[in-house]
Amino acid sequence: MKISTKGRYALRMLFDLASHYDEGFISLKEIAERQNISKKYLEQIVPLLNKSNLLRTNRGNKGGYMLARKANEITVADVLEATEGSLAPVACLEFEPNECPRAGECSTLFVWEGLYSSIKKYLSSISLQDIIDHSSDLSGGDYCI
Repeated sequence: MKISTKGRYALRMLFDLASHYDEGFISLKEIAERQNISKKYLEQIVPLLNKSNLLRTNRGNKGGYMLARKANEITVADVLEATEGSLAPVACLEFEPNECPRAGECSTLFVWEGLYSSIKKYLSSISLQDIIDHSSDLSGGDYCI
């Protein structure tokens, strides 16, 4: 499994918004500059995050974006599922129930189920607030996602 640039940049964008939550709505231009990400690329990510109810949008003079929920309520799994789709390592686990005609006799299904369970559990255990807390522990205040 490989996380795309879209998923990584979405996480950086939401991390930035969480880090500046007290400032209210933040423009994409500010986020793009702070995160060194193209504003055009962020514009492609915004609809995915809006659709998943991770962002609030405000148009106009004081417009911009902010988190739709508190930083401790948004997990890495939420962000990656919004941008990457299913985190399932194999197609047959993308939907419940598993409708694969071989599911009952698949000798490797338990491997993929275990991997998927581990991925979901781990990514669901890390919130944006956890990332903020971790980044403040780093020397020099530099961070990389």
